[in-house]
Amino acid sequence: MTTIRPATPADAPEIHALICELAVYEREPDAVESTVEQVHDALFVGSATPSGTPAAYALVIDDADEPGRLAAVAIYFLNFSTWLGKHGIYLEDLFVRPEFRGRGYGKAMLESLAQMAVERGYGRFEWWVLNWNTPAWEFYASRGAVPMSEWTVHRVSGVALQELAAGTRNDPDRTTT
Repeated sequence: MTTIRPATPADAPEIHALICELAVYEREPDAVESTVEQVHDALFVGSATPSGTPAAYALVIDDADEPGRLAAVAIYFLNFSTWLGKHGIYLEDLFVRPEFRGRGYGKAMLESLAQMAVERGYGRFEWWVLNWNTPAWEFYASRGAVPMSEWTVHRVSGVALQELAAGTRNDPDRTTT
């Protein structure tokens, strides 16, 4: 029996460690800029939102052999569909440490989040998958997930985000005289 529980503030260091391990798996070992404190605040303090409520949530599975160590994590937040007029769950990260794979932990996490969505009347449960991650594609397809191939993710970050916010982003369509 797999026990999934909501993360607690004491889990923040292990959750951050799992985020770093996921970055290595996703071939981006230097991409993690977050700190343990930022993870803690986003999941438990809510300092990242104007309302003071947490911006994200996490479910975890403990390593039964090593207290304080996590075997798996699912980090998620709520999104909203204007077309459905309902919230949904967006799964930001699902990671099972390699030595715990094949035990059904990933499946159990997905089922738990899907149950949460159904119980709360949410309209969707969605996430992104890297194009090269064939094992993940196959796993998610076996759970009924369908890739949304007609949609392309767009992102603004870093300097481009700062320029867009300041209205200084160079617009190639704008002509000056």
